[in-house]
Amino acid sequence: MANVSGKAATRIVSGLKKFQPILASAKSRDVNESDTVVIVTDLLQEIFGYDKYSEITSEHVIRGTFCDLAIKIENTLELLIEVKAIGLELKESFVKQAVDYAANQGVEWVVLTNGLTWRAYKVSFGKPITNELVVEFNLCELSPKNEDHLELVVLLAKEGWQKARLGEYQAQRQALSRFSVGAVVLTDPVCDVIRRELKRISPGIKIEVEEIRTVLQNEVLKRDVLEGDKADLAKKQASRAANRALRSAKSDDEPPPKHDPDPAPHKE
Repeated sequence: MANVSGKAATRIVSGLKKFQPILASAKSRDVNESDTVVIVTDLLQEIFGYDKYSEITSEHVIRGTFCDLAIKIENTLELLIEVKAIGLELKESFVKQAVDYAANQGVEWVVLTNGLTWRAYKVSFGKPITNELVVEFNLCELSPKNEDHLELVVLLAKEGWQKARLGEYQAQRQALSRFSVGAVVLTDPVCDVIRRELKRISPGIKIEVEEIRTVLQNEVLKRDVLEGDKADLAKKQASRAANRALRSAKSDDEPPPKHDPDPAPHKE
């Protein structure tokens, strides 16, 4: 990920130093949800860089119910934020509530927070509607001197939002997920490379690609990597990518088409 810009870094470092003791105090006092919303609103402005008066809205109505906060950039609703009291553990049921808000409004991103812990989810509008936890961090556990920590904050900050950093981060996580890696390992090109290397180790031994795939499936890779909706999707993506590469290779190997020589000029 690109380095944090100087202006954003200065704001985040200053904000973390200011709000870490405030959050610790609020946690020790076990402040209620309303007071936590006040703190979160200040965090969104002073750490994450959103304008409190033009970009942060409260109690956004969605089909007769409310989410606590929402982020609007250039009058477009970009992010819904569900806030819980700082002393509450962020449970799965809270995630469902936030995702329901997003699905009703057609918003792809939701954040669930208690002020300390921040979780960002990507909502997929399939049947059924699903969500994926993309990033999670605790503000009081971040070091203002650690650039990796600052980059986590930028994912949810205004600068990161304007540059689609969160979407890029999610795409990178998907590409490196155990499902994607497992699916790629089982493709013919990878199994063929393994076969070639095994034959170097044991020359003269007959080894088939399908035998290697069976060993990988049954003895090397974990079952949860190979089964389920995410695994099936990763297999389809890996298969399509392998097929594209194969077609491209065949196309490169084909000789250029021959052109007929210019016909002789017509004689009157």
